[in-house]
Amino acid sequence: MKLRKITSLTAGLAFLVMVLTSIVLYIVPQGRIAYWADWRLWGLSKEQWGNIHINTGILFLLALGLHIYYNWTPIMNYLKNRSKDLKIFTREFNGALALTLVCVLGTYFEIPPFSSILTVSESIKDRAAEKYGEPPYGHAELSSLKTFARKTGLDLDQSLAQIREAGFAVEDTGQTLADIAEKNHVPPQQIYLTMKPKAGESETRIIPAGKAVKLPGDPPPGTGNMTLADLSAQFNLNIKTLIRDLSKAGIQAGESLTLKKIAENNQTGPMDIYEQIKAAGQNQVTE
Repeated sequence: MKLRKITSLTAGLAFLVMVLTSIVLYIVPQGRIAYWADWRLWGLSKEQWGNIHINTGILFLLALGLHIYYNWTPIMNYLKNRSKDLKIFTREFNGALALTLVCVLGTYFEIPPFSSILTVSESIKDRAAEKYGEPPYGHAELSSLKTFARKTGLDLDQSLAQIREAGFAVEDTGQTLADIAEKNHVPPQQIYLTMKPKAGESETRIIPAGKAVKLPGDPPPGTGNMTLADLSAQFNLNIKTLIRDLSKAGIQAGESLTLKKIAENNQTGPMDIYEQIKAAGQNQVTE
């Protein structure tokens, strides 16, 4: 076997695997969605695809380094002028450098078509959030059953009984949702859906019915994809009053618009919009 041939073939195969993993990571849902719904492609989770991408990338870099070593002479010839003098900034090198800088700077300043590529990725991830659903809060699957029930306002004893009634094995309330889900071969989301009160039964909620509730300091996961109407309903806010107060603050908003879209229309960020909504909502809480 010739090491030179093995090096080139390894670099080529590693490159193909990296192309595949890059495509997968381009379309994979956000981490909070992927872990909550136990998203998989060809049996592999988001984390496993990411691990393959990282290690294959290292293999590619090692093989590429050896490839450069074995082809050092022809590479140096690319940097020589017609007089065979070494000149780094040849026309070819300048062209390659320009392409690289255009890609980096175009991405940094969010200039089309580079920004469009990222926008498509975000839209794919947003559709995944709609399809698989958002967790009640970030990394909810890592919370113990006891903590999760408290944070979501569910009755712990009732939830535990319903989980066991559904045929899922639970050792104690100190187990995390991820652990329970893994041992029962279901996504954490399924455990949560099992915990929720059945149709017709009363459901314990943190938010008192009919009363406006102060929004949390940090927006819950997926808030940017919520419409203003949905956010208002979740926290019992008067949508008409909220839109009026936002307008006074210089923010033009619509009931059917998501926070991301409102931010885009007002040339600001979703977090700034959330802060404005939180301030406006506080007026309703104190009234």
